[in-house]
Amino acid sequence: MTNLQDLDPQATALIVIDMQRDFCSPGGYAHQAGLDIARMQAVVGQVKALLVAARAAGLHVFHTREGHLPDLSDCPPAKLARSVAAGAPIGSPGPLGRLLVRGEQGHDFVPELRPLSCEHVIDKPGYGAFHKTTLGALLGAFGIRRLLLCGVTTEVCVHSTLREAIDRGFVCTTVGDATAASQAELQAPALAMIGVEGGILGGVCSTAEAVAALNALPRANREAA
Repeated sequence: MTNLQDLDPQATALIVIDMQRDFCSPGGYAHQAGLDIARMQAVVGQVKALLVAARAAGLHVFHTREGHLPDLSDCPPAKLARSVAAGAPIGSPGPLGRLLVRGEQGHDFVPELRPLSCEHVIDKPGYGAFHKTTLGALLGAFGIRRLLLCGVTTEVCVHSTLREAIDRGFVCTTVGDATAASQAELQAPALAMIGVEGGILGGVCSTAEAVAALNALPRANREAA
């Protein structure tokens, strides 16, 4: 189920989740934790295609980044302990600066997916993009009712954001091949659970389907590159 019918560009937003160097680049948090960052790198092209189409259609675009204040005062002890167990303590030094700390090289977006000046950057301390951020208020102010979601990782930050959005009443579509799980065997189950009970967590579509739906909308007078 894709649920891409009757897209209203004024009421739809693209949410690009955590396509930052800490998750996608050598030396970042995910790499230090032993994850296969090639899986995250592999979806950069699909996310770029979504960005181009969303920009041309005039959608609001939100880019999220997970990270913490330099003093780690916004990092719960339990989360810090989990990062230690993963072998990549939050705040520890790495080739891209301190892991998952705002302002460091690793916290920045991958170069191919840098936001435009008119787009919104949501810095979040948790896995979900609504927790302790302005995302909910901004979506409400813009009259957004429908979300397209992509990014990494499918089973953690994408799912956390999706579930928060569903509980807030948004109609959600996850672009499946523009997401990546930290382990190959988690990707299919993470996407499959979205569609249970008649699409309890929304719909799932491909990048090609999303781009086609966006390209069918009237073109906006915005930069599309």
